[in-house]
Amino acid sequence: MKKINKKEPMTKYIFIVGGVMSSVGKGVAAASIGKILQSKGFNVSAIKIDPYINVDAGTMNPTEHGEVFVTDDGDETDQDLGNYERFLDRNILSDNYMTTGRVYKTVIERERNLGYGGKCVEVVPHIPEEIIRRITSASKKDDDDIMIVEIGGTVGEYQNMLFLEAARMMKMQNYHDVIFILVSYLPIPGKVGEMKTKPTQYAIRTLNSAGIQPDFVLCRGEKSLDEIRRQKIGLASGIFPDNIISAPDVDSIYEIPLNFEKEKLGEKILQIFGWSPKINGQHLEDWQNLNKIIKNPEKKVRIGIVGKYFKTGDYVLKDSYISVLEAIKHAAWFHNAEPNIEWLDAGSYEDHPEKLEELQNYNGVIVPGGFGSRGVEGKIKAIEYLRENKIPFLGLCYGMQLATIEFARHVCGLTRANTAEIDPESPELVIDLMPDQVEKMQKKNYGSTMRLGAYPCVLDKKSRSYLAYGQEEISERHRHRYEFNNKYRDSLAEKGLLFAGLSPDKKLVEIIELPDHPFFVATQFHPEFKSRPIKGHPLFNEFIKAGLNNKKSD
Repeated sequence: MKKINKKEPMTKYIFIVGGVMSSVGKGVAAASIGKILQSKGFNVSAIKIDPYINVDAGTMNPTEHGEVFVTDDGDETDQDLGNYERFLDRNILSDNYMTTGRVYKTVIERERNLGYGGKCVEVVPHIPEEIIRRITSASKKDDDDIMIVEIGGTVGEYQNMLFLEAARMMKMQNYHDVIFILVSYLPIPGKVGEMKTKPTQYAIRTLNSAGIQPDFVLCRGEKSLDEIRRQKIGLASGIFPDNIISAPDVDSIYEIPLNFEKEKLGEKILQIFGWSPKINGQHLEDWQNLNKIIKNPEKKVRIGIVGKYFKTGDYVLKDSYISVLEAIKHAAWFHNAEPNIEWLDAGSYEDHPEKLEELQNYNGVIVPGGFGSRGVEGKIKAIEYLRENKIPFLGLCYGMQLATIEFARHVCGLTRANTAEIDPESPELVIDLMPDQVEKMQKKNYGSTMRLGAYPCVLDKKSRSYLAYGQEEISERHRHRYEFNNKYRDSLAEKGLLFAGLSPDKKLVEIIELPDHPFFVATQFHPEFKSRPIKGHPLFNEFIKAGLNNKKSD
Protein backbone atom coordinates (compact mmCIF):
# COMPACT_ATOMS: atom_id res chain seq x y z
CA MET A 1 0.00 0.00 0.00
CA LYS A 2 1.25 3.47 -0.88
CA LYS A 3 2.73 5.34 2.08
CA ILE A 4 1.36 8.78 2.82
CA ASN A 5 3.95 11.54 2.61
CA LYS A 6 4.41 12.73 6.18
CA LYS A 7 5.32 16.23 4.94
CA GLU A 8 1.83 16.74 3.53
CA PRO A 9 -0.75 18.50 5.75
CA MET A 10 -2.39 15.65 7.64
CA THR A 11 -6.05 15.15 8.43
CA LYS A 12 -6.52 13.65 11.88
CA TYR A 13 -8.79 10.62 12.22
CA ILE A 14 -10.94 9.51 15.13
CA PHE A 15 -12.38 6.00 14.93
CA ILE A 16 -15.49 5.36 17.03
CA VAL A 17 -16.17 1.68 17.77
CA GLY A 18 -18.76 -0.05 19.93
CA GLY A 19 -18.34 -2.65 22.62
CA VAL A 20 -20.73 -5.00 24.48
CA MET A 21 -23.88 -4.03 22.58
CA SER A 22 -25.09 -1.85 19.72
CA SER A 23 -27.54 1.06 19.87
CA VAL A 24 -25.93 2.67 22.91
CA GLY A 25 -25.18 5.96 21.17
CA LYS A 26 -22.08 5.67 18.98
CA GLY A 27 -23.69 7.93 16.40
CA VAL A 28 -24.58 10.75 18.78
CA ALA A 29 -21.22 10.30 20.52
CA ALA A 30 -19.46 10.74 17.18
CA ALA A 31 -21.65 13.74 16.34
CA SER A 32 -21.08 15.27 19.79
CA ILE A 33 -17.30 14.91 19.58
CA GLY A 34 -17.47 16.49 16.15
CA LYS A 35 -19.49 19.39 17.53
CA ILE A 36 -16.99 19.96 20.35
CA LEU A 37 -14.01 20.03 17.99
CA GLN A 38 -15.89 22.19 15.50
CA SER A 39 -16.60 24.70 18.26
CA LYS A 40 -12.85 24.98 18.79
CA GLY A 41 -12.37 26.17 15.23
CA PHE A 42 -11.66 22.97 13.30
CA ASN A 43 -13.21 21.79 10.05
CA VAL A 44 -14.82 18.50 11.09
CA SER A 45 -16.76 15.89 9.17
CA ALA A 46 -17.86 12.31 9.81
CA ILE A 47 -18.11 8.97 8.02
CA LYS A 48 -20.44 6.07 8.83
CA ILE A 49 -19.35 2.51 8.08
CA ASP A 50 -22.04 -0.17 8.11
CA PRO A 51 -20.96 -3.83 8.07
CA TYR A 52 -23.89 -5.25 6.11
CA ILE A 53 -23.69 -6.54 2.53
CA ASN A 54 -26.43 -4.16 1.34
CA VAL A 55 -24.97 -1.55 -1.00
CA ASP A 56 -27.01 1.11 0.79
CA ALA A 57 -29.80 1.38 3.35
CA GLY A 58 -32.55 2.00 0.79
CA THR A 59 -33.95 -1.52 0.53
CA MET A 60 -34.09 -2.24 4.27
CA ASN A 61 -37.26 -2.35 6.33
CA PRO A 62 -37.41 0.69 8.67
CA THR A 63 -38.77 -1.45 11.53
CA GLU A 64 -35.57 -3.48 11.37
CA HIS A 65 -32.99 -0.83 10.58
CA GLY A 66 -34.62 2.50 11.39
CA GLU A 67 -34.98 5.52 9.16
CA VAL A 68 -33.30 5.77 5.78
CA PHE A 69 -31.57 9.14 5.71
CA VAL A 70 -31.19 10.75 2.27
CA THR A 71 -28.25 13.00 1.45
CA ASP A 72 -28.30 16.05 -0.80
CA ASP A 73 -26.61 14.06 -3.56
CA GLY A 74 -29.20 11.28 -3.37
CA ASP A 75 -27.59 8.54 -1.29
CA GLU A 76 -29.80 6.35 0.90
CA THR A 77 -27.86 6.00 4.12
CA ASP A 78 -27.92 5.09 7.78
CA GLN A 79 -29.76 7.45 10.14
CA ASP A 80 -26.50 8.41 11.87
CA LEU A 81 -25.66 10.67 8.94
CA GLY A 82 -28.69 12.66 10.05
CA ASN A 83 -27.14 13.04 13.50
CA TYR A 84 -23.90 14.23 11.93
CA GLU A 85 -25.72 16.83 9.83
CA ARG A 86 -27.84 18.08 12.72
CA PHE A 87 -24.93 18.44 15.15
CA LEU A 88 -22.35 19.79 12.70
CA ASP A 89 -24.85 21.92 10.74
CA ARG A 90 -23.36 20.83 7.43
CA ASN A 91 -24.40 18.53 4.60
CA ILE A 92 -22.81 15.08 4.68
CA LEU A 93 -22.63 13.51 1.21
CA SER A 94 -22.41 10.00 -0.23
CA ASP A 95 -18.61 9.88 -0.02
CA ASN A 96 -19.03 9.77 3.76
CA TYR A 97 -21.00 6.54 3.80
CA MET A 98 -19.86 3.00 3.09
CA THR A 99 -21.04 -0.55 3.58
CA THR A 100 -19.37 -3.93 3.18
CA GLY A 101 -21.42 -4.41 0.02
CA ARG A 102 -20.33 -1.05 -1.40
CA VAL A 103 -16.64 -1.74 -0.69
CA TYR A 104 -16.69 -5.25 -2.20
CA LYS A 105 -18.67 -4.03 -5.21
CA THR A 106 -16.00 -1.41 -5.97
CA VAL A 107 -13.11 -3.88 -5.60
CA ILE A 108 -14.81 -6.49 -7.81
CA GLU A 109 -15.66 -3.93 -10.50
CA ARG A 110 -12.07 -2.67 -10.45
CA GLU A 111 -10.75 -6.23 -10.80
CA ARG A 112 -13.09 -6.88 -13.75
CA ASN A 113 -11.68 -3.76 -15.44
CA LEU A 114 -8.08 -4.89 -14.88
CA GLY A 115 -7.66 -2.14 -12.33
CA TYR A 116 -5.26 -4.33 -10.36
CA GLY A 117 -3.06 -5.03 -13.36
CA GLY A 118 -3.61 -8.77 -13.36
CA LYS A 119 -2.69 -9.31 -9.71
CA CYS A 120 -4.41 -11.88 -7.53
CA VAL A 121 -7.00 -9.79 -5.68
CA GLU A 122 -7.41 -10.85 -2.07
CA VAL A 123 -9.57 -9.90 0.91
CA VAL A 124 -6.42 -8.70 2.67
CA PRO A 125 -4.91 -6.29 1.80
CA HIS A 126 -7.19 -5.12 -1.04
CA ILE A 127 -10.44 -4.70 0.91
CA PRO A 128 -8.81 -2.71 3.76
CA GLU A 129 -6.95 -0.63 1.17
CA GLU A 130 -10.25 0.27 -0.51
CA ILE A 131 -11.69 1.22 2.89
CA ILE A 132 -8.68 3.46 3.56
CA ARG A 133 -8.96 4.99 0.08
CA ARG A 134 -12.58 5.89 0.74
CA ILE A 135 -11.84 7.41 4.15
CA THR A 136 -8.91 9.54 2.98
CA SER A 137 -10.69 10.57 -0.23
CA ALA A 138 -13.71 11.84 1.71
CA SER A 139 -11.50 13.85 4.08
CA LYS A 140 -9.56 15.46 1.22
CA LYS A 141 -12.71 16.46 -0.66
CA ASP A 142 -13.65 19.14 1.89
CA ASP A 143 -10.14 19.67 3.26
CA ASP A 144 -11.19 18.42 6.70
CA ASP A 145 -8.95 18.96 9.71
CA ILE A 146 -10.54 16.06 11.54
CA MET A 147 -12.54 13.14 10.18
CA ILE A 148 -14.58 11.07 12.61
CA VAL A 149 -15.19 7.51 11.42
CA GLU A 150 -17.93 5.51 13.12
CA ILE A 151 -17.84 1.75 12.64
CA GLY A 152 -21.33 0.29 13.08
CA GLY A 153 -22.10 -2.66 15.34
CA THR A 154 -19.64 -3.88 17.96
CA VAL A 155 -16.00 -4.92 18.09
CA GLY A 156 -16.83 -8.59 18.58
CA GLU A 157 -18.70 -8.97 15.29
CA TYR A 158 -16.92 -10.96 12.60
CA GLN A 159 -18.13 -8.67 9.80
CA ASN A 160 -16.31 -5.71 11.37
CA MET A 161 -12.84 -7.28 11.26
CA LEU A 162 -11.87 -5.81 7.87
CA PHE A 163 -12.88 -2.30 8.93
CA LEU A 164 -10.89 -2.66 12.14
CA GLU A 165 -7.95 -3.95 10.09
CA ALA A 166 -8.14 -0.87 7.86
CA ALA A 167 -8.18 1.35 10.95
CA ARG A 168 -5.20 -0.52 12.41
CA MET A 169 -3.26 -0.08 9.17
CA MET A 170 -3.98 3.67 9.19
CA LYS A 171 -2.72 3.86 12.78
CA MET A 172 0.50 2.07 11.87
CA GLN A 173 1.14 4.44 8.96
CA ASN A 174 0.36 7.65 10.82
CA TYR A 175 0.63 6.85 14.50
CA HIS A 176 0.03 10.36 15.88
CA ASP A 177 -2.81 11.17 13.48
CA VAL A 178 -5.23 8.37 14.42
CA ILE A 179 -6.98 7.75 17.72
CA PHE A 180 -9.59 5.22 18.83
CA ILE A 181 -12.60 5.75 21.05
CA LEU A 182 -14.57 2.80 22.40
CA VAL A 183 -18.21 3.37 23.37
CA SER A 184 -19.19 0.68 25.85
CA TYR A 185 -22.19 0.06 28.08
CA LEU A 186 -21.82 -0.51 31.82
CA PRO A 187 -24.95 -2.30 33.08
CA ILE A 188 -26.44 -2.06 36.54
CA PRO A 189 -28.28 -5.39 37.04
CA GLY A 190 -31.45 -4.79 39.04
CA LYS A 191 -30.86 -7.55 41.56
CA VAL A 192 -27.20 -6.62 41.97
CA GLY A 193 -27.51 -2.84 42.25
CA GLU A 194 -23.92 -2.20 41.21
CA MET A 195 -22.43 -0.89 37.96
CA LYS A 196 -20.42 -3.72 36.40
CA THR A 197 -17.19 -3.10 34.47
CA LYS A 198 -16.38 -6.62 33.26
CA PRO A 199 -18.32 -6.35 29.94
CA THR A 200 -16.35 -3.20 29.11
CA GLN A 201 -13.07 -4.83 30.09
CA TYR A 202 -13.94 -7.71 27.79
CA ALA A 203 -14.76 -5.28 24.94
CA ILE A 204 -11.37 -3.61 25.35
CA ARG A 205 -9.61 -7.01 25.24
CA THR A 206 -11.59 -7.90 22.11
CA LEU A 207 -10.46 -4.67 20.47
CA ASN A 208 -6.89 -5.46 21.57
CA SER A 209 -7.16 -8.78 19.72
CA ALA A 210 -7.62 -6.78 16.50
CA GLY A 211 -4.33 -4.99 17.22
CA ILE A 212 -5.99 -1.82 18.51
CA GLN A 213 -5.73 -0.14 21.92
CA PRO A 214 -8.41 2.49 22.56
CA ASP A 215 -7.22 5.95 23.55
CA PHE A 216 -10.54 6.77 25.21
CA VAL A 217 -13.48 4.79 26.58
CA LEU A 218 -16.91 6.44 26.71
CA CYS A 219 -18.74 4.66 29.51
CA ARG A 220 -22.44 4.59 28.72
CA GLY A 221 -24.83 3.78 31.51
CA GLU A 222 -27.93 4.75 33.42
CA LYS A 223 -25.80 6.72 35.87
CA SER A 224 -22.51 8.57 35.85
CA LEU A 225 -19.31 6.60 36.19
CA ASP A 226 -17.79 6.80 39.67
CA GLU A 227 -14.09 7.12 40.42
CA ILE A 228 -13.68 3.56 41.70
CA ARG A 229 -14.88 2.06 38.42
CA ARG A 230 -12.93 4.58 36.38
CA GLN A 231 -9.75 3.43 38.11
CA LYS A 232 -10.74 -0.22 37.82
CA ILE A 233 -11.20 -0.02 34.04
CA GLY A 234 -7.95 1.90 33.66
CA LEU A 235 -5.97 -0.62 35.68
CA ALA A 236 -7.42 -3.61 33.81
CA SER A 237 -6.97 -2.13 30.33
CA GLY A 238 -3.88 0.05 30.48
CA ILE A 239 -5.84 3.20 29.63
CA PHE A 240 -5.08 6.43 31.47
CA PRO A 241 -8.02 6.91 33.91
CA ASP A 242 -8.55 10.51 32.84
CA ASN A 243 -9.34 9.19 29.35
CA ILE A 244 -12.17 7.03 30.66
CA ILE A 245 -15.15 9.33 30.16
CA SER A 246 -18.52 9.13 31.88
CA ALA A 247 -21.46 9.14 29.46
CA PRO A 248 -24.66 8.75 31.50
CA ASP A 249 -28.20 8.78 30.10
CA VAL A 250 -29.54 12.27 29.43
CA ASP A 251 -32.99 13.67 28.69
CA SER A 252 -31.83 15.22 25.42
CA ILE A 253 -29.06 14.09 23.06
CA TYR A 254 -28.15 17.77 22.62
CA GLU A 255 -26.86 17.77 26.19
CA ILE A 256 -24.15 15.21 25.35
CA PRO A 257 -21.52 17.64 23.98
CA LEU A 258 -21.81 19.70 27.17
CA ASN A 259 -21.41 16.58 29.33
CA PHE A 260 -18.31 15.54 27.41
CA GLU A 261 -16.83 19.00 27.78
CA LYS A 262 -17.24 18.82 31.57
CA GLU A 263 -14.55 16.14 31.40
CA LYS A 264 -12.53 18.19 28.87
CA LEU A 265 -12.81 15.49 26.20
CA GLY A 266 -12.15 17.92 23.35
CA GLU A 267 -9.06 19.31 25.03
CA LYS A 268 -7.71 15.79 25.67
CA ILE A 269 -8.24 14.77 22.05
CA LEU A 270 -6.39 17.85 20.80
CA GLN A 271 -3.52 17.16 23.20
CA ILE A 272 -3.00 13.73 21.63
CA PHE A 273 -3.02 15.33 18.17
CA GLY A 274 -0.58 18.01 19.34
CA TRP A 275 -3.01 20.81 18.50
CA SER A 276 -4.44 23.79 20.37
CA PRO A 277 -7.90 25.32 19.85
CA LYS A 278 -8.07 27.71 16.91
CA ILE A 279 -10.72 29.75 18.71
CA ASN A 280 -10.04 31.22 22.14
CA GLY A 281 -12.64 31.84 24.82
CA GLN A 282 -16.05 30.33 25.37
CA HIS A 283 -17.05 27.37 23.19
CA LEU A 284 -20.52 25.85 22.58
CA GLU A 285 -22.40 29.00 23.63
CA ASP A 286 -25.16 28.31 21.10
CA TRP A 287 -25.46 24.76 22.45
CA GLN A 288 -25.68 26.04 26.03
CA ASN A 289 -28.47 28.44 25.06
CA LEU A 290 -30.32 25.63 23.29
CA ASN A 291 -30.18 23.43 26.36
CA LYS A 292 -31.52 26.27 28.53
CA ILE A 293 -34.62 26.35 26.30
CA ILE A 294 -34.93 22.55 26.37
CA LYS A 295 -34.80 22.48 30.18
CA ASN A 296 -36.96 25.58 30.79
CA PRO A 297 -39.58 25.99 28.02
CA GLU A 298 -42.25 28.66 28.34
CA LYS A 299 -45.11 26.60 26.89
CA LYS A 300 -46.07 23.18 25.58
CA VAL A 301 -47.25 21.86 22.23
CA ARG A 302 -48.86 18.46 21.67
CA ILE A 303 -48.20 16.83 18.29
CA GLY A 304 -49.61 13.55 16.97
CA ILE A 305 -47.91 11.42 14.33
CA VAL A 306 -50.19 9.14 12.30
CA GLY A 307 -48.12 6.30 10.87
CA LYS A 308 -47.43 2.59 10.80
CA TYR A 309 -43.67 1.99 11.28
CA PHE A 310 -43.94 2.01 15.05
CA LYS A 311 -43.78 -1.49 16.46
CA THR A 312 -41.21 -4.27 16.49
CA GLY A 313 -42.59 -7.04 18.68
CA ASP A 314 -43.64 -5.52 21.99
CA TYR A 315 -41.59 -2.36 21.49
CA VAL A 316 -42.07 0.97 19.74
CA LEU A 317 -39.29 1.75 17.26
CA LYS A 318 -38.98 5.53 17.27
CA ASP A 319 -35.97 5.33 14.94
CA SER A 320 -38.32 4.78 11.99
CA TYR A 321 -39.12 8.50 12.04
CA ILE A 322 -36.11 9.94 13.86
CA SER A 323 -35.65 12.94 11.54
CA VAL A 324 -39.34 13.84 11.85
CA LEU A 325 -39.14 13.61 15.63
CA GLU A 326 -36.04 15.79 15.76
CA ALA A 327 -37.55 18.34 13.36
CA ILE A 328 -40.62 18.66 15.61
CA LYS A 329 -38.37 19.20 18.63
CA HIS A 330 -36.23 21.78 16.83
CA ALA A 331 -39.28 23.78 15.75
CA ALA A 332 -40.86 23.61 19.21
CA TRP A 333 -37.63 24.87 20.79
CA PHE A 334 -37.51 27.63 18.15
CA HIS A 335 -40.78 28.83 19.71
CA ASN A 336 -39.53 28.21 23.26
CA ALA A 337 -41.96 25.34 23.68
CA GLU A 338 -41.76 21.80 25.01
CA PRO A 339 -42.87 19.22 22.41
CA ASN A 340 -45.14 16.41 23.55
CA ILE A 341 -45.10 13.87 20.70
CA GLU A 342 -47.52 10.95 20.60
CA TRP A 343 -47.82 7.99 18.21
CA LEU A 344 -51.17 7.38 16.52
CA ASP A 345 -51.75 4.05 14.78
CA ALA A 346 -53.26 4.64 11.34
CA GLY A 347 -54.71 1.14 11.26
CA SER A 348 -56.91 1.81 14.28
CA TYR A 349 -58.86 4.47 12.35
CA GLU A 350 -59.81 1.94 9.70
CA ASP A 351 -61.49 -0.41 12.18
CA HIS A 352 -62.68 2.21 14.68
CA PRO A 353 -63.46 5.50 12.89
CA GLU A 354 -64.92 6.87 16.13
CA LYS A 355 -61.32 7.09 17.38
CA LEU A 356 -60.74 9.98 14.99
CA GLU A 357 -62.19 12.30 17.62
CA GLU A 358 -58.94 11.91 19.57
CA LEU A 359 -57.30 14.14 16.94
CA GLN A 360 -59.08 17.07 18.61
CA ASN A 361 -56.67 16.65 21.51
CA TYR A 362 -53.62 17.70 19.50
CA ASN A 363 -52.29 21.12 18.58
CA GLY A 364 -51.21 19.65 15.25
CA VAL A 365 -50.89 16.32 13.44
CA ILE A 366 -48.30 15.00 11.00
CA VAL A 367 -48.74 12.21 8.46
CA PRO A 368 -45.18 11.23 7.52
CA GLY A 369 -43.70 9.23 4.66
CA GLY A 370 -43.94 5.49 4.09
CA PHE A 371 -44.61 2.80 1.55
CA GLY A 372 -47.27 0.17 0.92
CA SER A 373 -50.98 -0.26 1.59
CA ARG A 374 -51.08 -0.99 5.32
CA GLY A 375 -52.78 1.80 7.22
CA VAL A 376 -53.40 3.94 4.13
CA GLU A 377 -57.19 4.23 4.47
CA GLY A 378 -56.73 5.12 8.14
CA LYS A 379 -54.36 7.91 7.19
CA ILE A 380 -56.82 9.21 4.60
CA LYS A 381 -59.62 9.22 7.20
CA ALA A 382 -57.34 11.12 9.59
CA ILE A 383 -56.47 13.72 6.93
CA GLU A 384 -60.18 14.20 6.14
CA TYR A 385 -60.90 14.79 9.82
CA LEU A 386 -58.02 17.26 10.15
CA ARG A 387 -59.16 19.14 7.06
CA GLU A 388 -62.80 19.37 8.10
CA ASN A 389 -62.08 20.26 11.73
CA LYS A 390 -59.41 22.87 10.96
CA ILE A 391 -56.66 21.12 12.91
CA PRO A 392 -53.11 22.05 11.75
CA PHE A 393 -51.81 19.35 9.43
CA LEU A 394 -48.40 18.69 7.86
CA GLY A 395 -48.04 15.91 5.28
CA LEU A 396 -44.67 14.55 4.27
CA CYS A 397 -44.06 12.65 1.00
CA TYR A 398 -46.64 9.83 1.18
CA GLY A 399 -48.58 12.15 3.48
CA MET A 400 -48.80 14.66 0.63
CA GLN A 401 -49.96 12.00 -1.82
CA LEU A 402 -52.65 10.75 0.56
CA ALA A 403 -53.80 14.33 1.24
CA THR A 404 -54.23 14.74 -2.51
CA ILE A 405 -56.28 11.53 -2.69
CA GLU A 406 -58.44 12.60 0.25
CA PHE A 407 -59.17 15.98 -1.35
CA ALA A 408 -59.93 14.39 -4.72
CA ARG A 409 -62.35 11.89 -3.16
CA HIS A 410 -64.22 14.06 -0.70
CA VAL A 411 -64.09 17.55 -2.22
CA CYS A 412 -63.83 16.90 -5.97
CA GLY A 413 -66.12 13.87 -6.12
CA LEU A 414 -63.48 11.53 -7.57
CA THR A 415 -64.66 8.67 -5.38
CA ARG A 416 -62.17 6.13 -6.78
CA ALA A 417 -59.18 8.44 -6.53
CA ASN A 418 -56.08 6.53 -5.54
CA THR A 419 -52.37 6.05 -6.09
CA ALA A 420 -50.92 3.56 -8.56
CA GLU A 421 -48.86 2.22 -5.66
CA ILE A 422 -52.06 0.88 -4.04
CA ASP A 423 -54.51 0.38 -6.91
CA PRO A 424 -52.89 0.60 -10.35
CA GLU A 425 -56.24 -0.32 -11.97
CA SER A 426 -58.09 2.69 -10.54
CA PRO A 427 -59.67 4.88 -13.24
CA GLU A 428 -58.78 7.99 -11.19
CA LEU A 429 -55.05 7.81 -10.46
CA VAL A 430 -54.38 11.25 -9.01
CA ILE A 431 -50.99 9.88 -7.94
CA ASP A 432 -49.20 7.86 -10.61
CA LEU A 433 -45.90 6.17 -11.26
CA MET A 434 -43.22 8.47 -12.65
CA PRO A 435 -42.71 7.68 -16.36
CA ASP A 436 -39.02 6.88 -15.95
CA GLN A 437 -39.88 4.44 -13.16
CA VAL A 438 -42.13 2.13 -15.19
CA GLU A 439 -39.31 0.14 -16.79
CA LYS A 440 -37.39 -0.03 -13.50
CA MET A 441 -40.40 -1.48 -11.69
CA GLN A 442 -41.00 -4.02 -14.45
CA LYS A 443 -37.42 -5.22 -14.07
CA LYS A 444 -37.71 -5.15 -10.25
CA ASN A 445 -34.86 -2.68 -10.13
CA TYR A 446 -35.59 -1.19 -6.71
CA GLY A 447 -32.20 -0.13 -5.27
CA SER A 448 -31.29 3.57 -5.62
CA THR A 449 -33.81 4.07 -8.44
CA MET A 450 -36.32 6.48 -6.89
CA ARG A 451 -36.24 10.27 -7.23
CA LEU A 452 -33.53 10.80 -4.65
CA GLY A 453 -31.70 13.78 -3.24
CA ALA A 454 -32.05 17.54 -3.56
CA TYR A 455 -34.24 19.16 -6.22
CA PRO A 456 -35.22 22.82 -6.68
CA CYS A 457 -38.75 24.05 -6.03
CA VAL A 458 -40.35 27.39 -6.92
CA LEU A 459 -42.90 28.73 -4.42
CA ASP A 460 -46.13 30.60 -5.08
CA LYS A 461 -45.74 34.00 -3.43
CA LYS A 462 -49.33 33.79 -2.15
CA SER A 463 -48.61 30.56 -0.28
CA ARG A 464 -47.97 29.83 3.35
CA SER A 465 -44.83 27.98 2.31
CA TYR A 466 -43.42 31.17 0.77
CA LEU A 467 -44.19 32.98 4.01
CA ALA A 468 -42.31 30.27 5.94
CA TYR A 469 -39.22 30.16 3.75
CA GLY A 470 -39.08 33.86 2.91
CA GLN A 471 -37.71 33.13 -0.57
CA GLU A 472 -39.09 32.09 -3.93
CA GLU A 473 -36.77 29.19 -4.80
CA ILE A 474 -35.79 26.46 -2.36
CA SER A 475 -34.02 23.10 -2.48
CA GLU A 476 -35.29 20.02 -0.63
CA ARG A 477 -34.59 16.28 -0.59
CA HIS A 478 -36.79 13.60 -2.14
CA ARG A 479 -37.27 9.85 -1.84
CA HIS A 480 -40.22 8.50 -3.85
CA ARG A 481 -41.34 6.84 -7.11
CA TYR A 482 -44.80 8.32 -7.54
CA GLU A 483 -45.87 11.88 -8.42
CA PHE A 484 -48.99 14.00 -8.65
CA ASN A 485 -50.78 13.26 -11.92
CA ASN A 486 -51.00 16.58 -13.80
CA LYS A 487 -54.13 15.36 -15.56
CA TYR A 488 -56.02 16.35 -12.41
CA ARG A 489 -54.29 19.64 -11.64
CA ASP A 490 -56.97 21.96 -13.02
CA SER A 491 -59.93 20.11 -11.48
CA LEU A 492 -58.38 20.07 -8.00
CA ALA A 493 -57.31 23.72 -8.27
CA GLU A 494 -60.90 24.73 -9.19
CA LYS A 495 -62.06 23.24 -5.89
CA GLY A 496 -59.53 25.24 -3.86
CA LEU A 497 -56.33 23.20 -3.70
CA LEU A 498 -53.31 25.50 -4.03
CA PHE A 499 -50.24 24.11 -5.76
CA ALA A 500 -47.88 26.11 -3.60
CA GLY A 501 -44.62 24.66 -4.89
CA LEU A 502 -43.66 23.40 -8.35
CA SER A 503 -40.50 22.25 -10.06
CA PRO A 504 -38.87 25.07 -12.08
CA ASP A 505 -40.32 23.62 -15.31
CA LYS A 506 -43.77 23.45 -13.61
CA LYS A 507 -44.11 19.74 -14.44
CA LEU A 508 -43.88 18.37 -10.87
CA VAL A 509 -46.05 19.29 -7.91
CA GLU A 510 -43.92 19.67 -4.79
CA ILE A 511 -46.25 21.34 -2.25
CA ILE A 512 -50.03 21.51 -1.85
CA GLU A 513 -51.95 23.79 0.52
CA LEU A 514 -55.46 24.78 1.53
CA PRO A 515 -55.51 28.58 1.88
CA ASP A 516 -58.72 28.65 3.98
CA HIS A 517 -57.29 26.33 6.65
CA PRO A 518 -55.27 27.34 9.76
CA PHE A 519 -52.42 25.17 8.44
CA PHE A 520 -52.86 22.49 5.80
CA VAL A 521 -49.54 22.00 4.03
CA ALA A 522 -48.16 18.82 2.47
CA THR A 523 -44.85 18.33 0.68
CA GLN A 524 -43.67 15.74 -1.82
CA PHE A 525 -40.18 16.15 -0.37
CA HIS A 526 -38.81 15.44 3.12
CA PRO A 527 -38.13 18.77 4.87
CA GLU A 528 -37.20 16.92 8.07
CA PHE A 529 -33.85 15.92 6.58
CA LYS A 530 -32.66 19.54 6.59
CA SER A 531 -33.83 20.55 10.06
CA ARG A 532 -31.21 21.82 12.52
CA PRO A 533 -31.48 22.07 16.33
CA ILE A 534 -30.45 25.71 16.65
CA LYS A 535 -32.84 27.17 14.06
CA GLY A 536 -35.39 24.54 13.04
CA HIS A 537 -36.80 24.02 9.55
CA PRO A 538 -39.01 26.82 8.15
CA LEU A 539 -42.04 24.58 7.43
CA PHE A 540 -41.87 22.84 10.79
CA ASN A 541 -41.44 26.22 12.50
CA GLU A 542 -44.59 27.50 10.80
CA PHE A 543 -46.47 24.28 11.59
CA ILE A 544 -45.62 24.52 15.29
CA LYS A 545 -46.57 28.20 15.27
CA ALA A 546 -49.99 27.27 13.91
CA GLY A 547 -50.24 24.49 16.49
CA LEU A 548 -49.53 26.89 19.35
CA ASN A 549 -52.35 29.09 18.02
CA ASN A 550 -54.70 26.08 18.02
CA LYS A 551 -56.12 26.12 21.55
CA LYS A 552 -58.45 23.13 21.13
CA SER A 553 -56.22 20.85 23.16
CA ASP A 554 -55.84 23.20 26.13
